[in-house]
Amino acid sequence: MTLLSPAVDLTEVDGVAILTLDMPNTRANTLGQATLAELEQAFATLAGRSDLRGLIFRSGKPGMFIAGADLRELSSAEITPELSRSLVQRGLALVAAVEKLPFPTVAAIDGAAMGGGLELALGFDYRLCSTHPKTELGLPEVKVGLIPGWGGTQRLPRVIGPALAGEMIAAGESANAERARQIGLVFDAVPADRLLDEAKRLLAWTTKSGDWKAQREKKQKPVPLTQEQASFTFAVLAAGVAAKAGPHYPAPMAAVEAITRGCPLPLEQGLAVESEKFVPLVGSPVSRNLIAVFFQTQRLGKDPGVAGPVETRPIVQAGVIGAGLMGAGIAGAHVRRGVPAVMLDSAPAALEKGVTAIAKSMAGRVEIGRMSREEMVGALARLSTSLALPSLSDRDLVVEAIVENEEAKLALFRQIDKLLPPGAIVASNTSTISITRLAKAVAAPDRFAGLHFFNPVDRMQLVEVIRGEQTSDATTATLVAHVRRIGKTPIVVKDCPGFLVNRVLFFYLNEALVLLEEGASPRAIDKAATDFGMPMGPITLTDVVGLDTSLYAGKVIQAAFPDRSVTSPLIADLVAAGRMGQKSGAGFYSYAKGTRGTDDPALEPFLAKVRKAPRQHDPRELVERLFLPMVNEASRVLSEQVVRDPGDVDMGLILGTGFPPFRGGLLRWADAIGAGQVVALMQKYEPLGERFRPSAMLSDLAVWNGRFYQGK
Repeated sequence: MTLLSPAVDLTEVDGVAILTLDMPNTRANTLGQATLAELEQAFATLAGRSDLRGLIFRSGKPGMFIAGADLRELSSAEITPELSRSLVQRGLALVAAVEKLPFPTVAAIDGAAMGGGLELALGFDYRLCSTHPKTELGLPEVKVGLIPGWGGTQRLPRVIGPALAGEMIAAGESANAERARQIGLVFDAVPADRLLDEAKRLLAWTTKSGDWKAQREKKQKPVPLTQEQASFTFAVLAAGVAAKAGPHYPAPMAAVEAITRGCPLPLEQGLAVESEKFVPLVGSPVSRNLIAVFFQTQRLGKDPGVAGPVETRPIVQAGVIGAGLMGAGIAGAHVRRGVPAVMLDSAPAALEKGVTAIAKSMAGRVEIGRMSREEMVGALARLSTSLALPSLSDRDLVVEAIVENEEAKLALFRQIDKLLPPGAIVASNTSTISITRLAKAVAAPDRFAGLHFFNPVDRMQLVEVIRGEQTSDATTATLVAHVRRIGKTPIVVKDCPGFLVNRVLFFYLNEALVLLEEGASPRAIDKAATDFGMPMGPITLTDVVGLDTSLYAGKVIQAAFPDRSVTSPLIADLVAAGRMGQKSGAGFYSYAKGTRGTDDPALEPFLAKVRKAPRQHDPRELVERLFLPMVNEASRVLSEQVVRDPGDVDMGLILGTGFPPFRGGLLRWADAIGAGQVVALMQKYEPLGERFRPSAMLSDLAVWNGRFYQGK
């Protein structure tokens, strides 16, 4: 018997039905409405086959089971609560159809089984998975502002227990093959080439033992907890999730509530509880924004960085000049991802310190299970050090990460330009200096660019790939591919003062200084920003970055845009007094040993010196003052084509500054307000200076009711 359709193939071998899902013309299987219809037809056909010995469900794509539901359908502008409920019921009915088949069933999972894909697999009596490196099982819906809606909050607790299931679902975590086997999410994990045979063996065993019937009966019942066990388990789960999720992300707590209320009930009633919690989240602003961020992340993962097709060259070996905080981080990022790197410095002590920092970072990864000890040993074996520039003579890429001094960098580039092999790319990690100017020190400026990593390199995903005026498409595309290879997210930026992130961020930090001069307290300013959703306020961020660093970077932006920046003597005064921020133990706050930043009475004389007619600021004004200048500058970045897409601005600020993802990014937040309202708010503050005068792009959008994401 064979049932053919665009995505589903159903065959029979020795009395066992094998159902294969393989969506055409795509690398991933997703459960959109068309695919659901094909699966419904297949399961309806199987429901009448009591003569079969069992069913094996698998994917036709090696290393990919099912990526989940079709998020584009769930983010549709036309979706209503009624439509959402009907979509949920359709998925629930499909999984229920699997549970009613008159023979045992096995989901043979090779690769990722995520979201709706895992929920469908949970409807099968057993799950086997392959040991393929890409195999992972999880319910990550909270990452897009949703909860599992096809029974995941009810079936997963019945399979692995409510405490562990709750933690996985609320955090959106996934389990690899071995972890899935350990926690009982799968019956076993076997090599991919044995998956089908092992599934057949499992069916033969369960048919003989009758265990499959017991598994189904167990799944339909409430989770077996005493009242005391339930009270303790769910209270601990709720407290832990509430502390981590915060007030801006409702989905994790909605998942906890679905588990808490549904697990003590029979499965059918528990599913009704889940639907009650799921439907209001679909189409909510938070979910729409998080889904938009998800798609922007996917776009960046595929973006070659240039407009047309370009041949890239592989980076086989890299060199990093400078063993300080950034240099060590960049070298570590390379060797951790399999790229041999030599790290250079003129001081032996600096090299020793850099290697120690790299090893310490990797050891931390080993401790939390994100790296094996064997992987750490292999990575460190790919790291070499040198005091001599000629050691770069065989490198395909050299990244400079020395002191932020233009003359020092130019002198270095003139030296290494004579040593590098033909075709080598040279890049600077500068955060402030013009790439076009630096490129004048090399003979081939077309193979010179900026690679601006963010601190700390080990944790920050973003890398700005800076194109100088003569940087070629081939160089740009090669660096984009390379940055992606070492596990980072590249965004291509045209050379300009501050590049993308620091240019836009400057106006946030600069306005905080102006507010301090007007009498706002550091705590009030920081609280307004964190209440908005930022991971830390601008005052704390300045302390973290370092006041000396902020002072230098600020001068670059102020020199470039003197009309719309405000020069405050406050940071210069603090730096002159040795208050550099966290690294010196004091900046705007005190960082005495053991504290994370406490109010410091010693700051008051510095504030008193610069205060001008102090007054009270309500939280709304603080938010508007901090973020509207950022929107204005971001619109200029777009109109100047510093980046190619509004998503580049938003993802740059999300990845580079922690701008709250639940708002979708700075420009998507502005779109939600509306260009007309943004301009009206800015005009209210226009007497404060040019930074609040709407840009030409913003003014145009306001006139014709446009959006930064027009048509997206």
